[in-house]
Amino acid sequence: MFHPNLTLELLNSMAKGNMLEHLGIEFTEFGSDYMKAKMPVDHRTTQPLNMLHGGASVALAETLGSMASNFCVDHSVQYCVGLEINANHICSAMPGEFVLGTAKAIHIGKRTHVWEIRITNEKDKLVSLCRITNMVLDKK
Repeated sequence: MFHPNLTLELLNSMAKGNMLEHLGIEFTEFGSDYMKAKMPVDHRTTQPLNMLHGGASVALAETLGSMASNFCVDHSVQYCVGLEINANHICSAMPGEFVLGTAKAIHIGKRTHVWEIRITNEKDKLVSLCRITNMVLDKK
């Protein structure tokens, strides 16, 4: 499903100089229908109550879902952008640990892609459950 030239090195190089680098997001794995990344819970990603900020979880989810969609299309003629994202925050994550996101394809259509992103702590406890819908656009 993903572009044959996709590598972890390519994914992580695209995270340089933007919000992904600022939040410490690192791609760790991908397979035929999924993509994984991790993000530290630290001063960049916590809220005033000193736990993972829900917006940081959504940023991780959108990163995974958007990058996954963009590597499912022919970059010479198409690209993907987020259309809608939602998140349910199930439990907190505390500083000193990482959260791990896994995006799995639910629907890969000609004009829309839908991905479910499960964010867990290092003990595999569910932190957030997210879903993103991406629109496939033609380059002009």
